[in-house]
Amino acid sequence: MIRRRHLLAATAGALAAPAIVEKVGAQSAFDWKQFKGTRLEVNFGKSPRPDVLQANQKEFEEQELTGIRVGFEQVPEQQQRPKIALELASGRPSFDVVNVSMHVQKKLVEKGNWLEDLRPLVADPKMTSPDFDLGDFSAPGMAANTAADGRLMAIPINQDLFILFYNKALFAEKGIKPPATMDEMMAAALALTDKSKGIAGFVGRGLKNANLPLYTTILLGHDQETISADGTTLLMDTPAAIEAATFYSKLLREAGPQGVVGFNWSESQTTFAQGRAAMWLDGVGFSAPLIDKTKSRVADTVGFMPIPRGPKAQHSATFIEGVGVARGAKNRGGAWLYVQWATSKAMCAEYLRTGSGTPPRASAYSDPKVLNGSVFPKEWFDTVQTSLKIARSGLPVIVGVTEFRDVFGVALTNTITGADPKAELVKATEIFKPVLAKELAG
Repeated sequence: MIRRRHLLAATAGALAAPAIVEKVGAQSAFDWKQFKGTRLEVNFGKSPRPDVLQANQKEFEEQELTGIRVGFEQVPEQQQRPKIALELASGRPSFDVVNVSMHVQKKLVEKGNWLEDLRPLVADPKMTSPDFDLGDFSAPGMAANTAADGRLMAIPINQDLFILFYNKALFAEKGIKPPATMDEMMAAALALTDKSKGIAGFVGRGLKNANLPLYTTILLGHDQETISADGTTLLMDTPAAIEAATFYSKLLREAGPQGVVGFNWSESQTTFAQGRAAMWLDGVGFSAPLIDKTKSRVADTVGFMPIPRGPKAQHSATFIEGVGVARGAKNRGGAWLYVQWATSKAMCAEYLRTGSGTPPRASAYSDPKVLNGSVFPKEWFDTVQTSLKIARSGLPVIVGVTEFRDVFGVALTNTITGADPKAELVKATEIFKPVLAKELAG
């Protein structure tokens, strides 16, 4: 458990100074107990972060800290996203604090004005702890949680990064080195595939919608995103996009396990953890079970490395989450205290120490308690540090990102079963163009 004396301990380091407020609560006006005796409701998408929050929730609720009672709901992300959208749009949400996947729902919550603007709360010394230190958060993290008009919709809690997990024992058995490039990754995947032993050279997301992050990771290696920088033009039928789709389909079709078209991250994680795949490319937040000897057969042989370099660039696809106060919250003040606690230096350090995420606070990565107290090897921390430096958005920032994932996800799944990548992407682009045009028209 995280003790109160460590809750908001100041730690050196800052990645960027946000333009809003860098130093707040300069006087001693702030009091964690100001909403003692109240209750608030919290809603999170299922992931390792809320597990850590729930494990430490009593610390927040204790009388000497806040005395606030917390009701906590954790919902699988595919159900949580439409649930919170429906409730926030109604203006009568059942929760006060909400976890938002900004890589999916940023434009939606921004357009609907569904979250409280946190700037007035941040600037109020009675409401914000002097130790909160917004300057400790990464620039990408803050940008993802800030609306185009400057509203601070949420505080970043996690900046997930795609990395490559690999089975050192399988690589050593064949005398193959870890891949430095995507071409080497393909060659290794094909060489390490042994269907007679039930070993796949590579496992990854083949399931429609879920597969976009894997595909875009490959596409970023071509130094291209899915949509133009101004958000007006689809780039999914370009030569680079088609080449990336061809690579993706070959990788899963020829080196993937049977049934990979139905794999999300969970099936991929299970396959890799059982030692039935040589490589797995996915979010670093899924690392913890892989080194748990009670859950993983590869706990002693799993390796971690940054995404191999593509033909033109090396980027780790990143997906940023935030925690905000719902507009219409019944306990607005208590909710803001919870947001501060959930994104505090101490909690972010705990996410990192336990391998439950890669928080966007710089201080977590220089905290000796994290570095010395973690079960993760130095290789894992080095991978995270490198990946943070090469991070780039893995999904387009549009309202219709879920429909985008659906349309192009189907196209990509089709390519695994033998459909022509160019034909599938051209068709999907024509299907999605009217959707994007309607969104741009307002």
